[in-house]
Amino acid sequence: MATSLRSILSRAGALFSQIAGSPQLASDVPLFYEPLSTAPSCPLDGPLSCHNSTPITGDSCCFVSPGGRILLTQFWDQQAHASGAEDDWTLHGLWPDLCDGTYDQYCRMTPHFNNITAVLEHYGQHELLQFMDRYWLAASGPNSRLWEHEFNKHATCINTLSPACYGELHSPGVEVVDYFTRASALFRVLDTYTALEKAGIVPHARRHYPLVDIQAALQRFSGGRVVLRCLGSRGSAKDILHEAWYVYFVKGSLQTGEFVPAQGFGREGDAGNCSPWVRYLPKRRHASSDDL
Repeated sequence: MATSLRSILSRAGALFSQIAGSPQLASDVPLFYEPLSTAPSCPLDGPLSCHNSTPITGDSCCFVSPGGRILLTQFWDQQAHASGAEDDWTLHGLWPDLCDGTYDQYCRMTPHFNNITAVLEHYGQHELLQFMDRYWLAASGPNSRLWEHEFNKHATCINTLSPACYGELHSPGVEVVDYFTRASALFRVLDTYTALEKAGIVPHARRHYPLVDIQAALQRFSGGRVVLRCLGSRGSAKDILHEAWYVYFVKGSLQTGEFVPAQGFGREGDAGNCSPWVRYLPKRRHASSDDL
């Protein structure tokens, strides 16, 4: 069995330091971190996204808008991936929802990229690529196709990733590095499996768990709101746990700012679709050559 996320958390310090204000690391992180690019370093005493009472004037590169409600989304797939362990939740994306809970998509705030792997390799992000190939996994097809989809659909709607925010030193593709670095760093501190396990909620073929217990466990863990999404056969209840969306606001830019757990869902409310009682199914083991 491959090594799980839980067993590598102790080696994640370099990326952990980029999550200012994380509930698990608040006493250990600096107020600022050194960005991997020429992105602006913003003071942390600026307004929190979606919390400004008047229009933002001046440097909009230090205020995420209009997509200021940031969701870190994770999958619980029904089958263990070839490179994964049986207790892995995997990374789906980092999404900039609008403040009311709706969202834009395929914007033009940043260029679109169809060569994510090549861009990350160009900037020497080999360890990041290894991590993404382990935890940012497509359900079908190459992982790179999912990465391109996530960047072009969601990252292009994050205003602080605009080339203009990097100034004259902007080099094409640095916004790709910043987006995937920040998403992966936040994912590393959101160990959904362990948070549920500590609450006595573990994968089981027949057991049903109260949805409110699962949501409460994850919200205690993250300090903010969590949306849960489920699968179900056509015409039947959606009672198979499949996704967890952690909701944040940002103080500063996406590149260098502080992720602050959201205490509400916005005007559109909770986007969850699960039944009151849900199943948290064990993953089907991926067949290997040893099984043949």
